[in-house]
Amino acid sequence: MAQFTDKVALVTGSGRGIGREIALKLAQEGAHVVVNFFRNREPAEETAVAIRALGRQALVVKANVGDLDDLDRLYAEIEATFGGLDILIHNAASGYNRSISAQKPRGWEWTMNINARSLLFGAQRAAPLMTGRGGGTIVAISSLGAVRVLPEYAVVGASKAAIESLVRYLAVELAGQNIVVNAISPGVVRTDALDYFAVFQNSTSDLAQTIETHTPAGRLCTPADVAEVVAFLCSPTARMIRGQTIVMDGGYSLLVR
Repeated sequence: MAQFTDKVALVTGSGRGIGREIALKLAQEGAHVVVNFFRNREPAEETAVAIRALGRQALVVKANVGDLDDLDRLYAEIEATFGGLDILIHNAASGYNRSISAQKPRGWEWTMNINARSLLFGAQRAAPLMTGRGGGTIVAISSLGAVRVLPEYAVVGASKAAIESLVRYLAVELAGQNIVVNAISPGVVRTDALDYFAVFQNSTSDLAQTIETHTPAGRLCTPADVAEVVAFLCSPTARMIRGQTIVMDGGYSLLVR
């Protein structure tokens, strides 16, 4: 039997990229999936079609998780449709990739609200839906920018650091409700998101290829790699892992350069 049979999972930002891969992996393991998107409905609907082809239910909800009213509506739809929630994958992310001198207050608020505030208040809404089903799992997607300095990544990096801190607090405070909370910090992952980073666009060589060459594992992390670790953290096998950020970058960040 699949390990998540009849569980209900919400994967924020799951229309494409890492979020889509996680949504499909959980569906393959038996979960019904809430597919969340903000701007592009078509890829979200395509993800839902793929989930239904696996024999699972898929609920597509448009919501900006950085907006508290939208966040409330998202969880209200989940409760109305499924009556509860077992798994929350905090994947949706946004931000202004620019130098510190070019940052503006609106960019800070936008980035922090979507990336970090939504984890706090999303967990707040998810907890009672999970408790009613005996507990649950929350996994947040972070990045190496939370602890390393990346080009034009200051505000996004700060939001990811906030995520990792919140994961520790949530893990402790929600443990009594049988809710397990952790984070994953992938290295560079080949997705469309790389197109938004000037450092990759303006490089005279394939920067991703250069990073891959210097990765001890010999290749970059893939969305499928991330999905596999997410599934593990959501499984009973990982129940004693709490409040941790699992770095999965093939060993790239271990090397002194």
